[in-house]
Amino acid sequence: MRFLLVLLAAVPAYAHDAGVSSSEISVNGRVVAVEINALARDYEKAAGVRISEAGSGSVNAVALAVMTPALLGYVRGHVGVFSDGVPCEPDDGKALAADTHVTIKLVWTCPNDGELRYRLSLFRDIDPLAQHLASVTIEGGKRDFALDRNTPELALSGAAHSNFQVATHFLAAGVEHIFLGYDHIAFLIAIILWANRLWPVVKAVTAFTIAHSITLSLAALDLVRIPSAIIEPAIAASIVYVAVENFTTREVSKRWRETFLFGLLHGFGFASALEELGLPRAKLVTALAAFNCGVEIGQVLIVAAAFALLSAIDRWQISGASKPVRSPVLVHAVSFAIVVLGSYWFVSRTIAS
Repeated sequence: MRFLLVLLAAVPAYAHDAGVSSSEISVNGRVVAVEINALARDYEKAAGVRISEAGSGSVNAVALAVMTPALLGYVRGHVGVFSDGVPCEPDDGKALAADTHVTIKLVWTCPNDGELRYRLSLFRDIDPLAQHLASVTIEGGKRDFALDRNTPELALSGAAHSNFQVATHFLAAGVEHIFLGYDHIAFLIAIILWANRLWPVVKAVTAFTIAHSITLSLAALDLVRIPSAIIEPAIAASIVYVAVENFTTREVSKRWRETFLFGLLHGFGFASALEELGLPRAKLVTALAAFNCGVEIGQVLIVAAAFALLSAIDRWQISGASKPVRSPVLVHAVSFAIVVLGSYWFVSRTIAS
């Protein structure tokens, strides 16, 4: 039980603690104007100020006016424009309220003729996985970028990212997301706990892949939208369901039907993560396909490792048996842990929504 409590303390209800921030960047010669938009509560946690109402989260205009110097100081320390690696000088800046968000306006002027770059580490001191979407307008053309800890800066001059660069970025993001998607991992492990043959595992994983690829694509293309307030608790409920089922049946050959059904839900969860990365409109298909491939690579690695470990335990714990036997104690113990985690996620996500 102590182990379970440690797990509950360590595993977040959502993938990220900070909301997704964004910036609108306009480049005019050597002048770079930036409007940064983020949740007031993220600024509060990062800058140590209080600017929003306790219940609604709406920005208090008076508090914002008082705390503007602190906010601008925090932003200047985590956002910058550089010319050949030399910091450009920002103006005094402004902070404006926008419901539950705050928009910071800053203008950088760069004196020399070097390459301009935009560098950002906003909110990574409170959430290392914080995501930022940047929209850059240069000479009438607009490009979209996603910044995170792996891609902390972008060029404000030169050609747009190639298909290869976009594919590489989103492939890595897909792999990272599945390895950090503890709820998706828990679901897959619960499904294969009774499996002692490879074929049922292949069927279950294939069904899950097909299902979540469908809804991920529909959501990414903006054809179907379901609020995360519904999807996230539903994903947690699916985890509890498949884990509880391990106490009532050992039949795994037909569980591919469940993985397909619940995979549709998980696909919408993947879509939320993909939206946070910021899909480049000009290379939408490339980014979507690469992210999906990254998710599948990570998923196959996790399932293969889990199945190999279970098979090794079967061979190790039963000596002299004609064939390896899965221990009910092991399956029930792991399933119980997954039920506890899934229930925690369900309650916390329901409250948060």
